[in-house]
Parts: sequence; C-alpha cells; structure tokens
Amino acid sequence: MEISRLLLKLSRRLFANEGDRDAFIECFVQPKPQHPCLIWCQPRPAVSPFGAEVPLVWQPGFVERLNQGEQPGKHPLHDQGAFYCLDFSSVFAASPLLAMPNAIAQVIDVCASPGGKSVFAWKALQPVQLLSNEVIGKRTAQLLSNLKRCQISPALVTNLDSKVLAQLIPHTASVVIVDAPCTGQSLIAKGGKAPGCFHPVNINNNANRQKRILANSAQLVAGGGYLAYMTCTYSPEENEQVVAWFLERFSQFQAIAIPHLAGFQSHLTSTPCYRLFPYQGLGAGAFTALLQNTATHPLQPISANFRDRPGVYSL
Repeated sequence: MEISRLLLKLSRRLFANEGDRDAFIECFVQPKPQHPCLIWCQPRPAVSPFGAEVPLVWQPGFVERLNQGEQPGKHPLHDQGAFYCLDFSSVFAASPLLAMPNAIAQVIDVCASPGGKSVFAWKALQPVQLLSNEVIGKRTAQLLSNLKRCQISPALVTNLDSKVLAQLIPHTASVVIVDAPCTGQSLIAKGGKAPGCFHPVNINNNANRQKRILANSAQLVAGGGYLAYMTCTYSPEENEQVVAWFLERFSQFQAIAIPHLAGFQSHLTSTPCYRLFPYQGLGAGAFTALLQNTATHPLQPISANFRDRPGVYSL
C-alpha cells in the first residue's frame, strides 16, 4: 500500500512519538497475519482441536486465540455451531462486558450483524433475553443464520432503525451494545480494503451517524444499565470525540473504568476509553468505552405486542 497523505496526517494526530507513528504506518504498508480467534458456543472439548496462544490474564475461558495458520472455519465443528470465528480485536472491544457486576436480564445489540458481539454477550453475561438488531436487511439474514448455527437462545432478531427501537421498547435493556458502523480503517491493517476510510468527509459522516445511533440507543438503557460503545477504526472523531459528545448531551451517563484494560487507556483523553493498535500484536485495532446510566428508570419488559410484530424472529 502506498502511504497516503491522509494516513500520515492521522498518524501525527494519534502519536506524538515518531517511533509509534512509524510502527502504526508499517501495519498498513505491510499488513501482518492475524491470529485467528474463536468463541466456544458449546462445551469446549477437553482437548482443543487447534493450536492456541497462551491466554491473556483477562481472556475468558470461552475464548481461544489460535496460532497463526489455523483455519477453524474449515473444521467440521464450525458448521455444527460449536464455535464462532472472529478477530481478537472484537474480543478486546467487547471485553468491558466482562466487568458487569450484576445478573443481566436483557441485552440489546443495536448493530449486531454478523453476530460476534451478540455471541460474546450471550456467553459472558448469560442474559435472560438477547435481542440482536441489524438495520440493513441483507445483513440481517447473515446475523440470523449465525445465531441459529451457534444455537443462541433465547433470542430475538430484528431489522429496525435505532430510532424505531427506542420508540417501541424504551428502557428495556440492562446492557445495550453499539458496535457502530465506522470507516473501518482497521480492515486495511488486516490486508483488506476500506475505500476512502481516511478521508475527512467519510470520517465526519460516520461520526454523525454514530452520534445518532448512540443518542437513540441511550433511550433503550434502563436506570443503572450500561451502554457499550465500540468501533474498529482509529479516527478520534469516531471514538473519543463521539464519547465526549455523548457524555455532554446525556449527563445521566458516566464513563466506567475497566481495570483489565487500564494498560490500553487512550492517551487522547482522560475519560475511560480504550484503544488497541495493530502494532501491539493482538489484533488489527479497536476502540471501546463503557457508559453507565445513573438515572432511575426501572427496567421494562419487552411486550408481547413487540414480539409478535412482523419481522421479529424468535430463537
């Protein structure tokens, strides 16, 4: 990949240290192979069929980070729904869910397809009910297929805009996950493509969309509940600045420190926000923050009328 002016500009905004800038840019010029990763959805075999890396201290037992070269997606256990394949960056982004202190009744994953964060939440939190939503129709089919394959139940799958969700089922979630649509800059660090991902217009358009989704998603969170925000991109406009915007406008929410991610605290803010960069060797990159609703809205049940709506699938 040719080093673009916009990538260089981003690197200067992210890092004061020249060594960090060079290491960051090198991940785009020569993307390195990533370690495959999986979530065990069914009981984990006594002897894993895959070679695995030594687990991180905070890594949950249902997650395995595999040796490079392993191809779990081709193993028969994959089609049987024994596990879900994903990038370890996704595990990093979802890991604040491991810090939840109480039993969780209802989880809503607002931007759920293809399903990795929903599967992680189902395993980590064991909620009474999981609702996985995807606004893009074509991606809803993939989400539904993956949740069925992995035998995620009880769960609801919906295809609704976040504004409609907020209007129909306010204050129904103990935990809301917003794995927000973003410019996807980390895809390039995996050797993929993300056209225009460093362009200011695309970055600003995505940031505005993220703010809209977060504002709607806030209405879903019951008092004392949590809103987990995450992306797979590096631009501060889509990450720290979105969190700052949200906390300023929704003062009932506060950012929660995640002890096991303390070493990944973003140097761009004093607010608890956490970043993974590709040169750190754990994944292509991610951003995550956990926000708690300090208001007292009681948790509401999801009504039978909602469950019976056309386009609401029960698993």
